[in-house]
Amino acid sequence: MPPLIGRRGLGLGTIGLAAAPAALAPAALAQGAAWPGRPIRLVVPFPPGGSTDVLARRLAERMAASLGQPVVVENRPGAGGTTGADLVSKSPPDGTTLLMGVTGSNAIAASLFPNLPYDPVTGFAPIARVVSAPLVVAVNPGIGVQDLAGYVAAARAAPGGMTYATPGNGTSMHLTGVMFGLAAGVELTHVPYRGTAQATTDLMAGRVRSSFGDLLVLLPQIRAGTVRALAVTGAARHPLLPEVPTVAESALPGFEPGFEAESWQGVFAPPATPPAIQARLHAEVARAMEAPDIRDFFAGQGFRVEATAPDDFAAFVRAEVAKWGKVVREGGVKLD
Repeated sequence: MPPLIGRRGLGLGTIGLAAAPAALAPAALAQGAAWPGRPIRLVVPFPPGGSTDVLARRLAERMAASLGQPVVVENRPGAGGTTGADLVSKSPPDGTTLLMGVTGSNAIAASLFPNLPYDPVTGFAPIARVVSAPLVVAVNPGIGVQDLAGYVAAARAAPGGMTYATPGNGTSMHLTGVMFGLAAGVELTHVPYRGTAQATTDLMAGRVRSSFGDLLVLLPQIRAGTVRALAVTGAARHPLLPEVPTVAESALPGFEPGFEAESWQGVFAPPATPPAIQARLHAEVARAMEAPDIRDFFAGQGFRVEATAPDDFAAFVRAEVAKWGKVVREGGVKLD
């Protein structure tokens, strides 16, 4: 399988860096040239061991070797990732405290938490989105559903009877299920778990009927036949599941052609970080994500590997905040 790396994103970043000196003040460039001068901490807003933590540690190792300074991963879990995100948003804007942000902390949280202590759009300097992956609409084979049309028909026949498992309230998996239900005009019942392990176990056992889940988590069960994949939520079919159509391909009534939902992770700095330091950070992140060992490892795990230009990432975050905000409002989603 060819590596899933976003070459276009890396190219845009390189072009941006080449043009940067003409747009930056000499003082800022001088500051950036001396940076970092001391260790960097990369905050992961979740406990150790998850995919965000693994990604951060791989990235930190590469960046440390390039910068000649330690890059220390610091786990700051709590409140769905918002505790760690808030810490970085309020840190000094010198580029030595960074966030490995995710869909939940840096897009969905804006609408779910009425007293969110930071603004996902203005509260950070976006450096690069580094990995993303679609979710999988999956069912327990025992329910007899063969495809997405059958899934919608079963949900319509028994309103509220189609349960779906996710790793928790407010996750991208939860909100994707809400978005799917709104588009299809059906009532699905969300069953939140504390993490993916028990959710997957209960899906396989038939205690829940379906899931909007991580491709990486569900892939072994899909290949073993203990879980059936109906569709992926990305814009295109996934190379690890080429036989599984996208939701958009299924052309169900109510679904717009552009139906898409992905889980993503990216690097953020505090707001007001000097442009020269942002440019240097982007260059270092892009260099690390191009390294064959990182690129091939995460592509093999089902991720699209990239390093989008900061301006593109900023626009993407704005669009994500708006998209998930609409889902939260129209779906009446509230955290219990």
